[in-house]
Amino acid sequence: MTFLGWLTIFLFVAILTALAMPLGRYMAAVYAGERTFLDPLFRTPEQVLYRIMRVDPTREQDWKAYAKSLLVFSLAGWLLLYFILRTQTLWNWTGLNPQHFTSAPWNVTFNTTSSFLTNTNWQYYGGETTMSYFSQMAGLTVQNYLSAGVGIAVAVALIRGIISRSGKSLGNFWQDLVRTVLWVLTPMAFVIALVLVFQGATQNFSHYLSFNGPTGLANQIAMGPVASQEAIKLLGTNGGGFYNTNSAHPFENPTGFTNFVEMFSVLIIPAALVFMYGRTAGNRRQGYAIYATMMVMFIGAACVAYIAEAHGSPAQHAAGLHTQVIAGSGGGNMEGKEQRFGIAGSALFDVVTTVTSCGAVNSALESFTGIGGAVPFANLSASEVIFGGVGTGLYSILLYVLLAVFIGGLMVGRTPEYLGKKIEAKEIKLVAIGLLITPLAALFSTALATASHAGRASISAAATGPQGFSETFYAYLSQANNNGSAFAAYTGFVQPNGTNIGSHGITFANLLGGFTMLFARYAPILFALAVAGTLAGKRISPAGLGTMRTDNPTFVVLLIGVIILVGALTFFPALLLGPVVQGLTNHLY
Repeated sequence: MTFLGWLTIFLFVAILTALAMPLGRYMAAVYAGERTFLDPLFRTPEQVLYRIMRVDPTREQDWKAYAKSLLVFSLAGWLLLYFILRTQTLWNWTGLNPQHFTSAPWNVTFNTTSSFLTNTNWQYYGGETTMSYFSQMAGLTVQNYLSAGVGIAVAVALIRGIISRSGKSLGNFWQDLVRTVLWVLTPMAFVIALVLVFQGATQNFSHYLSFNGPTGLANQIAMGPVASQEAIKLLGTNGGGFYNTNSAHPFENPTGFTNFVEMFSVLIIPAALVFMYGRTAGNRRQGYAIYATMMVMFIGAACVAYIAEAHGSPAQHAAGLHTQVIAGSGGGNMEGKEQRFGIAGSALFDVVTTVTSCGAVNSALESFTGIGGAVPFANLSASEVIFGGVGTGLYSILLYVLLAVFIGGLMVGRTPEYLGKKIEAKEIKLVAIGLLITPLAALFSTALATASHAGRASISAAATGPQGFSETFYAYLSQANNNGSAFAAYTGFVQPNGTNIGSHGITFANLLGGFTMLFARYAPILFALAVAGTLAGKRISPAGLGTMRTDNPTFVVLLIGVIILVGALTFFPALLLGPVVQGLTNHLY
C-alpha cells in the first residue's frame, strides 16, 4: 500500500461528489421540462424524433402503458440488433468492414444481442476479431445509448410515482427516453470521447496495420472508432469493450489519467441521479441519505480490495512471492494488472465497475487474490444498489428504501410511511419480488450450470476446486446483475463433451446466459414500475410525531443493514464455496 494509492481512492470520491451535485441539478431540470442551456441545440432534433416515432410526448402514461411502451421498444431493438449482427457481411458496401469479418454463429449472436439490449455487454467474442466497424457503431454503440436511456427512464418514472399527489401518471416513456439520450448522454459522451482521443485512444476507420515483429512473425494492430464507443460504454455503465482485453487495452485506456476519467465516467450519472432524486422530491436530505448509504459501502469495498491486493494472497506468501516488488506498485499482487495503473488503479477500477452494471475491466479479475476477488462478488451480491447501473441503481435502492421503511415501521409499531405515503402489503409484496428476482436468477443459473455436464464444460480446464466454482458463479451473478465482467476463463464456445470448438455449435452457456440476462433485466423493471403505479395513486399525509425519519444517519444505518442482510442471506453460502475458501488456502489453483 502506498500514499499515492490511498490518495487516488479518496481524491476520486471527493471529485465525484463535487461534480455529481450540479449534474443532478441539471438532470432534475431536464426531466421537469425546465429550460436548460442545451435547449437551443436539442429542441429541434427532439421534435423530429417524435414525428419519426409517431408519438405524442404530452400524453401521460400509467405504469402499464409505460411498461408496454418500454417492452415494445426493447423488442424492436433486439430484433434490429440481431439482424445487424447476423448480416454483418451485407454491410461491406459501407466500407465499415475492412477486415471482411463474417457473422458469429446464431447462438453467440443471441447471447450478444440479449447482452447489449439489457445493458450487460457480456462478451463471448473478441471485438477486434469478430465485429466490423459497422456492427460496433450501428449495432452495439447505439444499444449502449438506448439501454442506458431505458434504465434512467424507469428511475425517473419511479421517482414520479413516489412524489405524485393522488395521480396515476408516471410521465411519458418516449419523452423520457429521448430527453435522456439527447440532453444527458450525448453531450457527456462527446466530451469524454474527445478526452480519450487527446490521450491516445484511436478513432478511425483504417484497415488493421500489418507488420513483422522482432522474430519475423507477422502481426496486426487493430484499428477502429474506439473512443466514441468507449465513452458511452462507460458513461452508460455498459462495459462492452471494443477490444477483447477491454479497458486494459492501451487504445481503450491509454494512460493513468484516462483510467481516472473512465472510472469517473462510470459513476457520475448514477451518483447524480441520487442528488436529482432529492431535488425532485423536494427534500434534498433524502438524496443525501441515499448517497451516504451508497458511498459508505463503496468506500468499504474499495479499501478492502486495495488492502487485499496490496498484501497478496497466502499462496504468494507461502511461495515467497510477496518479496517481489514491482516498481511503482508498492509490492503485493501485480499478476494480471497493468503497470501503468498499478494496484490501486486496478482495485478501484474493479470496485467502480462491479458496484455498477458496467462490467468494464482494466485487469484480470481471476488473477485477484481470494479476498480481493471476493469484493466484486460481494458488490454484485448487493444487486446494484451501491450506485448500480444508470437508472437501475436508483430504482433498485429505492425498493430497498421502501423495504427498510416497512421493517423500521414494524420495529417501532407504526404504520410505515415514506414521504407521506403509507407503505402497505401490496407495495411490500411487489418490492420483495422485485428484489428477489436477480438473486434467484443468479443462483438458479449457477446451480443448473454446475449440476449439468454441459454447464461444467464451460469451466476452463486449468480451474479446479473453488476457482472453477467461482468462474461459474461469477458468470451468472454478473449476467443476472446485467454487469458483464467475468472471470475470463469461463467460455461460451464449448461442446457438451467439453471439447473447445471455437465459435461453432449451440452452447449451453450462450443460451442460458442470454435468457438469464433478459429475465433479470425486465422482470425487476416491471415490478419497479408496478410499485410506482401503486404509489402514484396514494394520497400524501402530513408527517406526525410518530413518523419515522428517512433522511438521518439512523436510517442510513438501517438501510445498510437491510442491504447487507438480504445479500448475505441469499449469497453467503455460495461465496463460501468459492472465493472465501480460495482466500484461506495456500493451494495455487
